[in-house]
This record gives sequence, structure tokens and C-alpha cells, in this order.
Amino acid sequence: MSSLNDCIKFHLNIEDPNIIFSDYFKKYINGKYHNLYVAELIQPHCPYCLSSNLKHNGHYTSNVRFITADASHPVIIRLKKQRVLCNACLKRSMAQSNLINKGCYISNTSKRKILSALTEDRSMTSIAREHNVSVNTVQRVLESCSSKFYDDFDHLPEHLAFDEFKGVGKKLHFICLDGDTHKVIQILRTRFKPNILRYFYKFTPKARSMVKTVTMDLNCYYPLVARELFPNAQIVIDRFHMVQMLTRSFNSLRVQIMKQFKKQSHEYKLLKSPWKLYLMKYDKLNKTTPYYDWHFKDYLTQEHVVLDGLDCNKDLENTYWIMQDFMTAIQNKDEKQIIRLLNSKQTVGKQMHQTLLTFKHNYTGVLNGISSNYSNGCLEGVNRKIKQIERTAYGYNNFRHLLIRIRLEENLVKEKEPNNYFLVA
Repeated sequence: MSSLNDCIKFHLNIEDPNIIFSDYFKKYINGKYHNLYVAELIQPHCPYCLSSNLKHNGHYTSNVRFITADASHPVIIRLKKQRVLCNACLKRSMAQSNLINKGCYISNTSKRKILSALTEDRSMTSIAREHNVSVNTVQRVLESCSSKFYDDFDHLPEHLAFDEFKGVGKKLHFICLDGDTHKVIQILRTRFKPNILRYFYKFTPKARSMVKTVTMDLNCYYPLVARELFPNAQIVIDRFHMVQMLTRSFNSLRVQIMKQFKKQSHEYKLLKSPWKLYLMKYDKLNKTTPYYDWHFKDYLTQEHVVLDGLDCNKDLENTYWIMQDFMTAIQNKDEKQIIRLLNSKQTVGKQMHQTLLTFKHNYTGVLNGISSNYSNGCLEGVNRKIKQIERTAYGYNNFRHLLIRIRLEENLVKEKEPNNYFLVA
């Protein structure tokens, strides 16, 4: 008996000396063969007075689901817990073990394995199927972790990044990131100004005064929030969003002018098929080697195609060169060129004109974005991970579940109970 007990304990990696295995066998349950292990959990002393003068009063049998390497053969431990009556304090108790929590039928080892699987890019349904548990069990393991990202209201990073992403119910959530360590500071349910102010006002004035830069996109009220919350911070407009606004403005004008021509016309084909060439930098266009284009039935270089398309409209040509000069100035960090372009009097498309007015309205932030080494690139990468988490789960209905899955991506998981931490790799 002792050798069988030791062999099973070694096989299942169970070290509790109060658990004694007596038998094992296979049983066909619900269309699957289960590996069943029979064990008894003894009670060595009273948990109240620590007396060993106990009177046994039957057993309580529970079927504990344990981890297995083969999901097609689940492992169940039929654990018989001793009921005892203490002759010293006259209190009744039942044997307990760290193998399983009181009133639970899922082993703690299985819960830790489920928690480790939740750090991977997998859905809860596939995790539940692999570990032979329900989806609700996986959700309960997920809810056992904390969803708080930042608790120290006496300190803030020197460089912050603001942005939003689409989450629960296709609503936009606010996200804030540390510009140096790229760690998530906080994710708020909404991106509205009152909620952002309410959260950051929890930090002390000294902590908010330590912030040096706040990187953001061209959201209309983010600069107002940054000026109110962080008096010593510089507003930095992200360079990617500037280039994105420029290319979208040009593209909308190109489509608008293209629709003025007939689909069979040469001008329509010049503006329709090679649309990607207009968004490339002019320096990277092929200017020497012609290639045969079946749309035009002729050998043309990329530069020739772009210049012929720009000849269709003067405003389109001016808008194109404004976009190209702006992207070159951003790449070279040429602030003087940026100032000259913002004060340009050339006639451009309506949306490009609105884009330049937006840049003028955020004049200081645009210039800081040109000269600063910080950007929202790290934050866009985090948003990409969040989108992948949502895509794998086919969306989330519970905002807190989404927060915990994002926190699991950082590999540091905090349990609800104090002084208990899991480092999930």
C-alpha cells in the first residue's frame, strides 16, 4: 500500500502527507475514459485547539478534477475527506488540504495551469476544453486576479502617452502608457474628459508636476486635459498621426477629382489604378527604369505616372507637394520648413486646408513632435495586442475581464488575497 501511495503521489506530483492513495482504475464517463484515483484525506489534529484526541465521524467524498497531459483521458481524484469530532473542544471539522480549496471541486494545480494558459493568445473555450472544465470555471479563475493597473498615487512617469482603442460594446476606451518602460498605467472605461480628469486628480500635485511630456494624437480635448493636469509637461503630437492626416487629406481630394472624369478616360485611369504611388515618398519613386503598364498600354516610370496624374488638377498638384514637403520635413526634423508650410498661401483641397488649420491650432505640439524622440509607437503596439486579444475571444462583454487579460500580457498577475502573487511566464 505504501509503495502504491508513493508511486501515485510521485506521478501526480502531490506532496501532502495527509493524502493517502489506495487504488486507481479507468472508468467510462460521459463518452470519455477517465483515470480515477481513490484517496483518503486524514485529519491529524483539530484545527481549533490543535488537539489530536479526535473521534472519526464518517467521510465526505468529492471528485476533484486534476491536471492531465492528455485531454482525452481526464484525471479525477475521488477524495474521501474525514469528518471528525474533537473530544477536547467538542467542535466538528472536516479535513482540508492545499490540493483543493474548501467547497471547490477543481484542484489548485488545475487553476494555476488555467491561469498560465490565459496569458497566451487563446480563447476561454479552448482553455476550458483542454482542461476539462467549464467556461465559467475559466472565468472564475480570471476573476480571481486583480484588474488594477496603477495603485501608487504619489508617483507618475516623466513621459506619458495618451490614446484610445475600441473595446467592449464597440466603445472607445482611454489608455495611458509609460513612454519609457512601455507599461500600461491605466485603462478607463470611457475616453471622455471628465473621467480622465477624475482619475488623474487622484494623484498628488507633486506627482503630476513631475510629468515632462505627454504624447498624443490630434484629439481636440487631450491638449486641454494635459495642460490642466500636468502644468510642467510639454504636449507632443505624434508624428505618425500627422502623416496619417496628410495622406488621408490628399487621398480624399484624389478620389473627389477622379470621380469628375469618365471611367473610360485616361485621367480616371491615372488617378485610379496607381493610387499607392501617390502615397509613396517622391524620393522613393522609380525614375529611371520604365515598366509596361497594361492600364495605359505603354512603358512608363513611376515618376512619369505620378506627374501625369498631378497634371489633371492644379489643386491636386499643390496638395501633393505640400504633403511630400511636410513628410520630408518630419523625417529631417526641419522645424523651419514646417513653419513655412503651415503659413503657405497655395490653394489646396478642402480637407488638406482643414488639416493645416488643425496643425496651426496645435502649433506648439506639432513642433515638439518634430523635435522630440517620443512618439505613440509603443502605444499603437499595445493597442495591436489588445485588438488581437479581442479578436481571439470574438469580443468581450465584460470590461473587467478584458482588463485582466491585458494585464496578463504583462506576465505579472496579482491575486485578490493579500500577499499572494503569481508570476506567470
